[in-house]
Amino acid sequence: MHEIKCPNCNKTFKVDETSYAAILSQVRSQEFDKEVHDKLAEIETKHQTEMKLAEERIRNKTQQELSEKDVRISALEADLENKSKEILSAKNAELAQLEAEKNNEINTLKLSSSEEISRLKAELENSDTMKKLAISEATAPLEKERDRLKNDLENKNSELKIREQSLKEKYEGTIQLKNEEIERLKDLKSKLSTKMVGETLEQHCEIEFNKVRATGFQNAYFEKDNKVSESGSKGDYIYRETDENGVEIISIMFEMKNENETTATKHKNEDFLKELDKDRREKKCEYAVLVSLLEADNELYNTGIVDVSYRFPKMYVIRPQFFIPMITLLRNAALNSLQYKNELAAAQNQNIDITHFEENMEAFKEGFARNYELASRKFQTAIEEIDKTIAHLQKTKENLLRSEDNLRLANNKAQDLTIKRLTRGNPTMAQKFAELRGE
Repeated sequence: MHEIKCPNCNKTFKVDETSYAAILSQVRSQEFDKEVHDKLAEIETKHQTEMKLAEERIRNKTQQELSEKDVRISALEADLENKSKEILSAKNAELAQLEAEKNNEINTLKLSSSEEISRLKAELENSDTMKKLAISEATAPLEKERDRLKNDLENKNSELKIREQSLKEKYEGTIQLKNEEIERLKDLKSKLSTKMVGETLEQHCEIEFNKVRATGFQNAYFEKDNKVSESGSKGDYIYRETDENGVEIISIMFEMKNENETTATKHKNEDFLKELDKDRREKKCEYAVLVSLLEADNELYNTGIVDVSYRFPKMYVIRPQFFIPMITLLRNAALNSLQYKNELAAAQNQNIDITHFEENMEAFKEGFARNYELASRKFQTAIEEIDKTIAHLQKTKENLLRSEDNLRLANNKAQDLTIKRLTRGNPTMAQKFAELRGE
């Protein structure tokens, strides 16, 4: 078990070897570096935007509050002025009335005592004092409200400054922690060899697949390609999946490519496409997928799944985060077309049966014709032999008939043979026969 400390909440939690390896494989990748850099830039931009928006909101709110307070102060001043005018008018009216009454009394009495004049003067002074008190009572709440609003504005400005300083310190601390983590990861990644970098990507893909194998890929085969082809090459991993009847649904040849940031000669994804296509064809896989961290700054490969079928058939280039989605997409497409494949296979089997029937019938016809030809040839040969035999027998018959004629002629000649004829022209033999007769 490994302990990991959260940089935000400072809480420590434990993870197992598999999760820790998955986290390391994620944070070691250059993609994660780029994401961290982009995230920090985004956080900084968001922070600046939030600060500007907060300042703008506070400035607008303060301006609005000041405007409202100015309006209220103006209203209160107007109200105070109106009240003062009313009070003055009332007092003036009262004074005018008193003055009129006084004049009336003066006119009526014409001569009043000094006490009455003193009383009226005292009442007049009391009226001035009351007017001053009324004005003082009316302006005191306004001054108090104005002082309170000023204090609130100063408190809000102080609170805003404190909050701004707190946010600044918080994000500076977070950025510092992220920078330290990035430097640590860069230092760790620079210590990895090229082979270890490649094996890390392969282990990442294998771990990601094993996480979902039991739930979504029960009939799937995903193992390293350890069998070297006739050309002497092999891929990294082969994925095959079959249905319940053992019919193959889909097959994918995977190649994982990564390299160290300090590598002098940088490779491109296109450098491996031809070899991957050859491995796919030799291992009889339907699709080929290159899982690559090469060309980290190339926006073409950073946007998502890249179809390179225009170069090599059924080939794609993806980043590691699209490994499982790529398998799912190709698998779903294969499952959707499985019914059509089965119907096509059934139709092909029917066509094969018909073709076999036609082939058998043609073979029977050819065999029968060949046997008929052989039999006919033999029959013709036999007839010819019979004809020859008949001709020979006819010739023998003719010879026998001619021999019979010869025998008949010979017999006739033998019947006609006499001693007289034998001794004709032969005196010696005639004499001998004569002597024999005499004896």
